[in-house]
Amino acid sequence: MKYTQTTLDKLQSIPEQAGYILRYERGNFQSGYCILESKKVIVLNKFLQIEGRINTLLELIPQLAIEPSHLPEDLRKLYEEARSQAAPNPAD
Repeated sequence: MKYTQTTLDKLQSIPEQAGYILRYERGNFQSGYCILESKKVIVLNKFLQIEGRINTLLELIPQLAIEPSHLPEDLRKLYEEARSQAAPNPAD
């Protein structure tokens, strides 16, 4: 996956299409992000560069309750790619 602004824009639109609000704020983030599930708000560390933002979104997206059938075709492919890159969960 290329670390470009276009890729970042597409990755950001996946949770937004699923109804999440994506915000960049400063704070003490252990993993670069915080999810407020009940409000569907995702807060990302605003000090991350493009590569860090992309990697954080790739880590985050598989954890979200997103219905791929509601995504446009190009975002659905990117969503599936992000899910396939996710490390397997040892609890599964």
